[in-house]
Parts: sequence; structure tokens; C-alpha cells
Amino acid sequence: MTGIAPLLGAIVLVALGGLFAMIDAAISTVSMARVEELVRDERPGAARLARLIAERPRYINLVVLLRITCEVTATVLLVAYLDGRLGVGWGLFTAAAIMVVISFVAVGVGPRTLGRQNAYTIALVAAWPLQAISVLLIPISRLLVLMGNALTPGRGFRNGPFASEIELREVVDLAQQSGVVADDERRMIQSVFELGDTPAREVMVPRTEMVWIESDKTAGQATSLAVRSGHSRIPVIAENVDDVVGVVYLKDLVQQTYNSTNGGRDTTVEQVMRPAAFVPDSKPLNELLNEMQRTHNHMALLVDEYGAIAGLVTIEDVLEEIVGEIADEYDTDEVAPVEDLGDKRFRVSARLPIEDLGELYDREFDEDLDVDTVGGLVALELGRVPLPGAEVTWDGLRLRAEGGPDPRGRVRVGTVLVSPVEPVEDVDDGGRDEPKAGRVKGGDEPRADRVKGGDEPRSRKAKNGDEQRSRKAKNGDEPLGRSDDGSDGALARRAKGGDG
Repeated sequence: MTGIAPLLGAIVLVALGGLFAMIDAAISTVSMARVEELVRDERPGAARLARLIAERPRYINLVVLLRITCEVTATVLLVAYLDGRLGVGWGLFTAAAIMVVISFVAVGVGPRTLGRQNAYTIALVAAWPLQAISVLLIPISRLLVLMGNALTPGRGFRNGPFASEIELREVVDLAQQSGVVADDERRMIQSVFELGDTPAREVMVPRTEMVWIESDKTAGQATSLAVRSGHSRIPVIAENVDDVVGVVYLKDLVQQTYNSTNGGRDTTVEQVMRPAAFVPDSKPLNELLNEMQRTHNHMALLVDEYGAIAGLVTIEDVLEEIVGEIADEYDTDEVAPVEDLGDKRFRVSARLPIEDLGELYDREFDEDLDVDTVGGLVALELGRVPLPGAEVTWDGLRLRAEGGPDPRGRVRVGTVLVSPVEPVEDVDDGGRDEPKAGRVKGGDEPRADRVKGGDEPRSRKAKNGDEQRSRKAKNGDEPLGRSDDGSDGALARRAKGGDG
């Protein structure tokens, strides 16, 4: 083909290819939330753009088809233009080299950068032309996509920029590093993703810490318990804690005692209580939260695999997994999950998960452990229920139980003091032998001194005792006459001291 027409055609097609690449980048960048805001502001073309974004993959396929068509056609025209001037071999080589550079710069990098920088302006302008072109070319685009999916293993084109939850969470981390999302907002978003992986038993109030009341108690007694415990919902039991028959609400108790003439003493808790909700302790928190919202229930009793009551969970416990600890004016004695004491020493809650303890010391603990909390780990190492002051060493860490009596007077471990075990310094054999000999010698000398010194005080005590007895004999029975009880006690103490 001769003449300059092929070259001009190639230049025009390259420009169109760059335009379609810019539109592709713009459509891929805009967000539906921002477009809906433009619709509310009655921005011209916003409603049309909203319809286009609702079918984003469809129009992206169309734009990609148009861009590839322009690039391929421009390459063919350039080959035809150079063929008559450079020959077949050099013409093909020169056309390929030119189109690689032009496709990268004029169709790739430049237009896509402009499309991302001015995404909403370009998308608003291009929305109407794309919808007009789609009437003719969308069937062809769909056919090509179906052919590609048939040849490609997997599920074909995915609707959206993220293939998995992990990719989306990585984007949140990148947004926090870029300053787009604050650190506390990032933690909150990540916590929402973790709800589905967290079973209810990890946030429950354990059975041993539950506050409950018997069904035959009076409404007045239940009101008093609610006031003293600070709980507005209390489980009601029949024979034992595993036999939960309902939940009594403080609102119902206040209303009953207020309307009663004798302060609710003639009304039992069983007459005021409401049905209790029971869920398995393995239920994920996201499902539990949805169920609580659907049933308008703020408390659920957790049942373990054997049918026993494992504990209870409130909607506040679930929300704390997202936003952090929620404390009201009555939560003055709440224990912080982690308190940094410096020098890699921490005071942690006995209910702190072992995984969180591992994060404090950059360690990964064995997943086959039969316990989930730090308090359970102390009990496992001790082989019994720990009491305040109990201390164990585990995996290079020293754990010391701390606590005291709970509101019922029972001694409980509330916190655990964690510190790294000091490494033992290695010394040579000579250095070890000398201290041993020194300790032996040093131990013998004090014992000899103590023996010698012990005889001398006893002799002095004997002399002093004779002098005191002689003085008492001279003075008569006056000291014994003042207090027989006191005299006997003094004699007993002297006798005891003498034996010692």
C-alpha cells in the first residue's frame, strides 16, 4: 500500500487506543459510593454513570475490545506503510519496534495515568458514548468473553478487583500506611473480618464468673442482687447452673417491685423471668450478632458439646471485639487485658488468649495445647487450680498468678504477671568449684559461731533468770497477785523461750 494514508490511519487509531485506555482506567477507578453522592448532588451525567458502574465488568470488556482493535489495526497499517519503503523483513521489524514503544507510552502509561488522575470527569463524559456503542458491540464482547472463559481453567472473569478476603485486608493495610485510613479505623475494619473466625466461647463470661439467681427467690431479692452486682440481666436457674430456665430483667423487676405493695416479696422470679436464648459455644460471632439483632436479644447462654452451660455472652461482648473495650460508669474495677510494666514484663488478664500472649513476645505457641487462656495455661502447668502466688515457668516465660476474693468471697486468679526467664550465665569449672568450697567453708564457720554464740546467750538467760527469780523472791508474791492469768502467760512464754 502506497501513500501517506496508512500512516495517518495508524496515528488516528493509536490516539483512539490511548483514549479507550484512559476510559478503562477511569471506569476501574471510580467508586460506587462517590457516584451515588454525585447523583444526590444532581451532577449532570451522574445517573447515567451510576447505571454504567452497576454493570462495570460489561463496559470494561467493551473498552478493552475497542482498545485492542485500535492497536492491532494500527500495527497492520504501519506494516503496510513501511513494507513498500523498507521491504518485507525490515518493514515488519521496524513496525514491531515502533508499535511496542507507542503502545507502552501513548496507549499504556500516559493515558492510564491521566485516567486515574481525572477518573470522575472522564467517566462522566464517556458514560453516554459507551452506552451508545454498547448497543452494537456488547454482543460481540460477550461472545469473546465466553470463548475466553471456555479456554481458561477456573471460574472465568471475576466480578470485582479482589479475589479473596486476604487481598481486601491487604488493601486496608496499604491504605493505613498511606495515611488514607487511621490506625484505629484499620483495626476496626480488620476486627470485622475476624468476627467470622472467632467462636463465641472466646469472648464469653465463663460459667464460674456468672451471676445467677434461683427461680424460687422473690422479685425483691432479685432486685437487690441486680443492684449489688451491677447487671441488668441475670440468668435464672432451677436446681443447678446447668438447669437455666430463663433470664430476669432489671426493668421487669423494678416495675414489679414498684407496683407491689410489699416490695415484691409476694412475687417469685419465675413469674417475672423471660425465656433464655441458648446457642452452641462454637457459633461464630458474626452469626451470633446477626441472630441477636434478628431476635432483639442482648444475652445468650452458651452450651458446650456435652450439653452443659459453658458461660454467657452479651451483645456488648461481641461489639467489644470490633471497637475495643466498652466501659460504663459502673465498670470501675475492670482489669486491662494487658499492662506494660517495662523490661518485657506484662501484667495480663487471666482470660487473655494465648495467641495474644505470643504476640507480646513475638512467639508462636503450640496449637495443640488443651487451653485457650493464660490462666488455663498456669493451671495446666501446675496440674491443679491455681491460687494467687502460684508460679510456673513455661517456654522461657515466668508466669505468676495474682488475684484475691471475688464478690462472693471465693479466691480467684484475676491477672498473671509474665516476665522472661533470666538466662543462666555459663562459667568455667574453676569458677564453679571455688564458690562451692567457699560456701561449704562459709557455712561451717557461721554454724560454729552460732553454737558458741548460742551457749553464751543461754548462760546469760540463766543468770538473768536467777536474778529475776531472786528479786521476785525478795519482793514476795506481789507480781503474782496482780494477775494470775498474766503471770501464767508470762511463765508460759518464758518456758517456751527457754525451750527455743
